[in-house]
Amino acid sequence: MSYTALARRYRPRTFSELIGQEHVRRALVNALASGRVHHAFLFTGTRGVGKTTIARILAKCLNCETGVTAEPCGVCASCREIDAGRFPDLLEVDAASRTKVDDTRELLDNVQYAPARGRYKVYLIDEVHMLSTHSFNALLKTLEEPPPHVKFLLATTDPQKLPVTVLSRCLQFNLKRLPAADIANHLRAILQAEDVPFDAAAVTLIAHAADGSLRDALSLLDQLIAFGGGRAGEDETRAMLGTVARDHVVRILELLARGDSAELLRCAQSLEEFAPDYGQVLEALAGLLVRVGLRQAVADYAGDELYAPEVLERLAAGLSPEDVQLFYQTAIIGRRDLPLAPAPASGFAMTLLRMIAFRPAGAAEELRPATGVSPQDAKRERSGASGSASGAPAAEASSELHGAAAGSSAAAAAAPPPPTDESAGWSAIVAQLELTGAARQLATHCVFIGRQGALVRLGLDPRHQLVRTVATEEKLAQALARHFGSAVRLEFQSATAPAAETPAQAQRRASEAELAAARRAFEDDAGVKSLRERFGATVLPDTVRPVK
Repeated sequence: MSYTALARRYRPRTFSELIGQEHVRRALVNALASGRVHHAFLFTGTRGVGKTTIARILAKCLNCETGVTAEPCGVCASCREIDAGRFPDLLEVDAASRTKVDDTRELLDNVQYAPARGRYKVYLIDEVHMLSTHSFNALLKTLEEPPPHVKFLLATTDPQKLPVTVLSRCLQFNLKRLPAADIANHLRAILQAEDVPFDAAAVTLIAHAADGSLRDALSLLDQLIAFGGGRAGEDETRAMLGTVARDHVVRILELLARGDSAELLRCAQSLEEFAPDYGQVLEALAGLLVRVGLRQAVADYAGDELYAPEVLERLAAGLSPEDVQLFYQTAIIGRRDLPLAPAPASGFAMTLLRMIAFRPAGAAEELRPATGVSPQDAKRERSGASGSASGAPAAEASSELHGAAAGSSAAAAAAPPPPTDESAGWSAIVAQLELTGAARQLATHCVFIGRQGALVRLGLDPRHQLVRTVATEEKLAQALARHFGSAVRLEFQSATAPAAETPAQAQRRASEAELAAARRAFEDDAGVKSLRERFGATVLPDTVRPVK
């Protein structure tokens, strides 16, 4: 039973069938059309991008019986024999197995003789960087001034190992990695031609796993068809590649958005039954974050076969752009450092915990010194006020903000409190809100004016009007609604000369006072005074910082 692999059966035979590499195809086609064909070509690039394929097509163009052309006929004896690998004037040499100088001299002994059948004698040397130094020296003179009937086609995956004397004698073409979209389109066409049922997501997974190599993609596709029993399904592809289902990746990102460490660790431990490659799991998570970030930046981004638009829309709404960038950066760094972890599973778990630990929500810690209220105390105060209050929800919220008695009425709660209590109460609330980025900036540059039912009035510092947008207002309203336990509608007023400090002003004042105290302490230090008196030393105030 004879079977030809897909990578061989669907190898391009003309430049028009070539996938990608337009910059190489265009240069060679123009050279053939104009008759300006160099005597030595060097094709470089990673495995499976078409180096040897392009060299064979070029050999066919040079020896087609219809003449030197960019479009060989494919039916003459020369074209058929080159396709079959038995053309006598196409000498393919594997440099990895013929590295000695004697092999090179033996090869070059026949250069002076005319071709047996074709128009040109073509030497195709694959992995040319494997030749020894003496072999390169033996090749140099012939490579520089070959007979007119000889063409050299060199291919390598590591051009840095070639001597510059060889590089200077060749026209160099660097073949690029193929985009995953081009590979996926080609795979779909092959599956349709082979009449193999497939899932669109499976093709996308194979295209990404190939990492820019079309030959690797075709080899993986061959393996998948055998693994799936004649079908290319998504589940079979993930099982073959060792990747987890996308539902698990979406679940991980949802738990990260919620900041639920306990459930996140349970989800990470549940992956162990699939024996996954945790580096690939982090890669899949980073890929999902890329799509979420694109969805946030481009409203009409529709996603691809792996993730439906509604999934991306839900995740984009539940994550801030800052969190998306932080999670993405942490995922790729965690993937890089995974081999250094005690175990892949523990390294994966620590990467997820690092995403939560470094979230910008920790900015609330910076506001607590100015308010003097710890999150535990604030939570106890809220629970005590809500448990003893007998009035409406407006009275409960007002008692939190102004420190009023728990039994105060709704009308009393709506009355404006003293400015100092106002500032301290609002700062405590802001410190506990689940806000990051621009939404937190909006909250810290406001002062609390009053609340009546669902309406919350805030005074905004006019110097920071730019931070007020529809998105930041919506995030602040949602955070206050979660805090109060009821719907909130915001009303902003311009606080040109607010009687109370905003949380940002309070924090800045506290920082400035701390810095001034540190500078005074430094100036009064006995050692500093001694250095100034004895050596005429000068203190640079801008370099003094308080010790945290």
